Amino acid sequence: MIVTRFAPSPNGPLHLGHAYAAVVAHDLAYERGGAFRLRIEDIDGARSRPEFVEEFFQDLEWLGLSWDGEAAFQSHRLARYAGAGERLKAMGLLYPCRCTRAEIAAAATEIGPDGPIYPGTCRHRAVAPEGAAWRLDVTAAMNRTGPLEWLDEGAGPQAATPQIFGDVVLLRKDLPASYHLAATLDDAADGITLVTRGMDLFRSSHVHRLLQALLDLPVPVWHHHGLLVEPDGRKLAKRRGSPSLADRRRAGEGGLAIADALRAQRFPAGISLSQALNGTP
Repeated sequence: MIVTRFAPSPNGPLHLGHAYAAVVAHDLAYERGGAFRLRIEDIDGARSRPEFVEEFFQDLEWLGLSWDGEAAFQSHRLARYAGAGERLKAMGLLYPCRCTRAEIAAAATEIGPDGPIYPGTCRHRAVAPEGAAWRLDVTAAMNRTGPLEWLDEGAGPQAATPQIFGDVVLLRKDLPASYHLAATLDDAADGITLVTRGMDLFRSSHVHRLLQALLDLPVPVWHHHGLLVEPDGRKLAKRRGSPSLADRRRAGEGGLAIADALRAQRFPAGISLSQALNGTP
């Protein structure tokens, strides 16, 4: 059975971009007789605000989207993240690092999807200093797994190339886990068989496929969809004040009509759908 999910972070209100992502995941599940799950990614420290969670529930119901089962919360899964980290440490694949972004930018010689690629300054560090993050030795990890592939419904089969990110952080010094580790573990725990998300995260799937192989997790299929973008080509974002669904709901707009418009790719004036933004295959 196909199982999809919508996984917002409660660090700001939902906007039309989130609504589009939720509609895509919801409709793909129900068109194929599957299940649609809701996960709240609430481990982002003080930025995660519980009051937004109830707003999310109301927004989705207003859009006419129902989910199967209880909503899952990342904050209830901290032991799972820590356990995966310890397992990777025992495999000799994680190493501690206290390099700052400025130090990485100054030493980097390559640019990856997330910016300057970490040059491996701490790769042979034996002792973990206080407050260190833990990075995955991607080359050693790929040597362990051998070649890997993953499948996107739109782009087709992909050879996994997590090296484009360099040695990514999996255990952050300020949070229980990075997005890469938490999302990969959560999708496995929730039984997700079709991972739907925006094209800006296409390349992240290379890292997630590697983590699935290392941690013996099931491998889903991916479906990367377009992103709603502003007239200047930037995707809608909470921090730039994109109108929230809650404000539209309270103003009396019809949620069902908005969901149908998104399905038909009818967007407000100036907003369009980009099929490739910072994540082209």
